[in-house]
Amino acid sequence: MELKDCILTRRSIRKFTDEPVDHEALEEIIAQAAYAPSWKNTQISRYYVIEGREAIDKLAAEYAPFNARTVSTATMLIAVAVVKNRCGYERDGSFTTDRGDGWQMFDAGIASQTFCLAAHDMGIGTVILGIFDRPNLEKYLEIPPEQELVALIACGHPAEEPKAPRRKAVADLLTYK
Repeated sequence: MELKDCILTRRSIRKFTDEPVDHEALEEIIAQAAYAPSWKNTQISRYYVIEGREAIDKLAAEYAPFNARTVSTATMLIAVAVVKNRCGYERDGSFTTDRGDGWQMFDAGIASQTFCLAAHDMGIGTVILGIFDRPNLEKYLEIPPEQELVALIACGHPAEEPKAPRRKAVADLLTYK
């Protein structure tokens, strides 16, 4: 698939078939996501896979009830975590910019979108989810203390083909100075 087509046709998928995501395909997606740019090439994104109907349903009910309908149809969940205290820092531990450690969220976002585009290119649907009980889900998933959970990505073979929502005009988005 051409890059422009991949960008223009990728949608947030919220309904999935029962067909599982192949581990070999997932590993290829992660290999591509590893090429996402990051602060000083720190490569802080980490991915934790949750699969199996029982595990996914438990996670949805206990830690992500707001997104339970979407999560309950996914055949795989990816918990995206970042290694803390690396992005936005100098070697002496001081912040490089006034954004502090906020750069880690940029890196996680870039990596997550790269993951989703790679998945779409392989015919796997995704949706990035941000509403969940982070502290308790980190404990449940045994995320190491030097990492922070930042997003969930529901994955699976799409059972829907949503249309593109209306987009703002370039003139509304772009300002020349």
